[in-house]
Amino acid sequence: MLKQKETSAALCSDATKRFLLAAKHAEITVLEQLSSNCRIVIAVCDLVHALQKERGASNIFLGSKGARYSSARLQYISHSESAESLLKSHLKSLYLTNTVSSGNPRLLSSITLAMQATDYLPHLREQINKQGLSALESTRAYSRLIASLLTVIFEAADIASDPDITRLLVSLFNFMQAKEYAGQERAWGAIGFAETHFESHLCEKLHTLQHAQDHHFTIFSEFSPPASMQSFCELNESEATFDVLRLRKMIAQLSDGSPISEAISEVWFDVATRRIDALQTIEVQLTQSLLEQANQKVIDAKNELTNHQQLLDRFNDEHLSEGSPLTLLFDPNMPGLVEDAGKDNANPAAIDEQTQTLAAHRSFYDLLRVQAKHIEDMGRELDEAKRAIHEQKVIGRAKLVIMNKFNLSENSAYRRLQKQAMSESTTIASIATKIVTIAEKM
Repeated sequence: MLKQKETSAALCSDATKRFLLAAKHAEITVLEQLSSNCRIVIAVCDLVHALQKERGASNIFLGSKGARYSSARLQYISHSESAESLLKSHLKSLYLTNTVSSGNPRLLSSITLAMQATDYLPHLREQINKQGLSALESTRAYSRLIASLLTVIFEAADIASDPDITRLLVSLFNFMQAKEYAGQERAWGAIGFAETHFESHLCEKLHTLQHAQDHHFTIFSEFSPPASMQSFCELNESEATFDVLRLRKMIAQLSDGSPISEAISEVWFDVATRRIDALQTIEVQLTQSLLEQANQKVIDAKNELTNHQQLLDRFNDEHLSEGSPLTLLFDPNMPGLVEDAGKDNANPAAIDEQTQTLAAHRSFYDLLRVQAKHIEDMGRELDEAKRAIHEQKVIGRAKLVIMNKFNLSENSAYRRLQKQAMSESTTIASIATKIVTIAEKM
């Protein structure tokens, strides 16, 4: 009897218990890093929004040859500088300390590229001050910078290890990408109005940006929290959206190059800005949900660790009953021999009797199984949440294939994907997958 009890105790060794707790500690460490990444994401969101406004004001300033939006542009620059300073402060405190960084290399690489781009912002602004750039050149420069910042959010979503956080990051990234296309639409529209006419290629560009917004808002809607989705639906029925739609219709009617007063550029900018500011309100709502979720995940994991420790202490104090403890060696629900048909042919009553006999350490074994199932479920949910990220990567690769084959710009390549998807009544991701598959076989 004593020997049997000693065997049972050995099967629930101290090392096994320590590994159980180590797994939970590791989960907490990952969640804390994820929470820190979420704070970085929020700071990136603030900088992107400030740069979008600065870009639009710079377009009107350049398009009007310095006659319009000179003082407003300086105010927007001040807001951008504050947001940039805050982001860099967060990044330094998180990654540039004396301790060894635990950041993901892909995320850090994307941050490095974005920071290199912001280093040249003073030079870009000085060129705009001197009117040494065209409105189009300025738009492209700001858009590349914003794209590099959005990549930081995309990488944060791609490396996230929690399905709930990943869904929120996917929702946020696609919402911000749609908002960025709305910002580019504002910028291109401002160029057209400031230059007092719209040519057909500019109208085509605006049309492409509108379709791109719809695409990313659709993905946002799939992963969005209910409150944010409700706010978005309300925005779509608001006067701010209707005003944008009216001006879009006006621009479409000017595609033949008919002249228009440059004063309308400020009307367009103000109308587009009202909608983008409303989008920013939803963006803040999303980032707040993200931060609350990330913080709560850490709290929950720490509480679970405390609970695990208390349960283990209680198991140690419990008297060991006779019989072998239930482990995966004797659990009929665990996979074993490939040809073993025990599950199909086993007598349920016999299994229940066996389980009762093997219940000396069942509580500890159940704890192990619960934790293992928790990790398994998270992995499955994570795969589903990252589906949109995978599709985004495939679309990116397909654009590169089209750009290289037909010598097109990125926007033209994306427009080609859109048109093909519409003609085949399928998704852009489906068309992109076909293109990448064909390219890989060549």
